[in-house]
Amino acid sequence: MSEGSSFAQVCIPKFDGDFDHWSLLMENLLRSKEYWGVVSDGFKEPGEGEELTDAKSKRLEELKLKDLKAKNYLFSSIDKVILKTITKKRTAKELWDSMRVKYQGSARVQKAQLQDLRRILNSLR
Repeated sequence: MSEGSSFAQVCIPKFDGDFDHWSLLMENLLRSKEYWGVVSDGFKEPGEGEELTDAKSKRLEELKLKDLKAKNYLFSSIDKVILKTITKKRTAKELWDSMRVKYQGSARVQKAQLQDLRRILNSLR
């Protein structure tokens, strides 16, 4: 059955702040749809004035479509408050990398930030 004619709804994992868990589920979903390559590796736009063969042009269009579909899955999985902070990202890879940088190990990051704030508070007393 093709993706367009399937009646089964794909369960898109929602990001709840736990990047490690969410990324595992999203990577699995994107791999199953064959979109993971554009998320993990991205794709290179041709340089200005660069001539493309018909085959390269077709391949680029295929990659752009895969990227668009991958971004759609990512957008669907991220809360709009978080999404507003990363919507300027052009590609699925940029979105993914932005989420990874911002949220991976977020519990450790929050703990370190809390320790810094406590130090600042104690120094103000």
